[in-house]
Amino acid sequence: MSPRTQTQPQRRITSSSSVGPPCRPGRVRVSSTPNPRRAAFIRDPGRHVENVRSRVAARREVRCWRKLHTRTGAPGRGRSKMRPMRRLSLASLLLVSPTVLAAAPAAPGYAQAEAWLEKEARPDHYVPLNLLDGRDTTVWCAEGEKPSHVFIGFKEPVTLDEVRVYTGDGTSRDAFKANGRVRKFTLTSVDASRSVTVQDKRGLQAVPLSQPLFGARFILEVADRFPGARDDSPVCLTDLVLYSGGKALNGPALATRYKYDARVAPLVGTWFGGHEGAPERFLSFFVDGTWRFSLEPLETPEPTTVVSGTYTVSGNKVTLDIPKKGKVTARFERTPAGEGPKAASALSLDGALPEEWGSTFRGQP
Repeated sequence: MSPRTQTQPQRRITSSSSVGPPCRPGRVRVSSTPNPRRAAFIRDPGRHVENVRSRVAARREVRCWRKLHTRTGAPGRGRSKMRPMRRLSLASLLLVSPTVLAAAPAAPGYAQAEAWLEKEARPDHYVPLNLLDGRDTTVWCAEGEKPSHVFIGFKEPVTLDEVRVYTGDGTSRDAFKANGRVRKFTLTSVDASRSVTVQDKRGLQAVPLSQPLFGARFILEVADRFPGARDDSPVCLTDLVLYSGGKALNGPALATRYKYDARVAPLVGTWFGGHEGAPERFLSFFVDGTWRFSLEPLETPEPTTVVSGTYTVSGNKVTLDIPKKGKVTARFERTPAGEGPKAASALSLDGALPEEWGSTFRGQP
């Protein structure tokens, strides 16, 4: 389009495009004075007239193009000129479509516990990560009247409004009957808790939460069970699929992510530093090879430091890719939890880490 055409768009009404026979010139008849009955609603009569002329001109141009399109018929010069314009318009609409811009739901970054069935002999067989893979060929089982809590963590806070639960050991019918099945459990965030009760049957059961549960770290605690074949049978849970806004946050599509890795298992989870019961330092390691650190002083409403990156583990050394600092390697040592309800494992890091991180962490707030 030439500069002259750009400055005088109304001339396009009376002149043809560069292809096909010209359209018959027309005249836009618009009264210079708006209707008196509408004048009270028009703040600028002059602008109103120009707007009307523009709309009429636009309609005439569309009609003109339709006539050209009808006259040319078979694919020709006129039609080839207009098709790219239509494709560009459609592409622009797709770029701003809400469904395209919608972010993928956040997936759980870990599920870990202090103990589970056969942890020492076969740590991958009944590991808590099995809860998240959405497959009935894997299962989480734990021993004792009060099994160890399972901690499920996310990189960012999420809102849970539904869970789908496969209770018991779903790997086979015999295993389902032999082992205990979770009847009731609680999911607890920092400031709220929700109870979930299921029936004694195989397969996933959808349970909407009574109220949405918000947080980045949730604690699963078994409250009641269906008994197994023996009094000391372990209690089992095959799958726990978390939902937010109708979307599953975990399941079979992410099964490979939740495969047990003995190298990173000692680190995976959230570690707390600072005063017991009132931590200020939070260091999380996730199963996808990323980490996150936040410094959240009690006297400030928002975290003063939030950094994240990737990590790799080799033996008892962890290498972290820290923004503006590069790769830093530190030796780590995990101390198992002792006895008692408040007992927690400990993590110590020895390396050139940022000073505000500190060097000692614990597995409980």
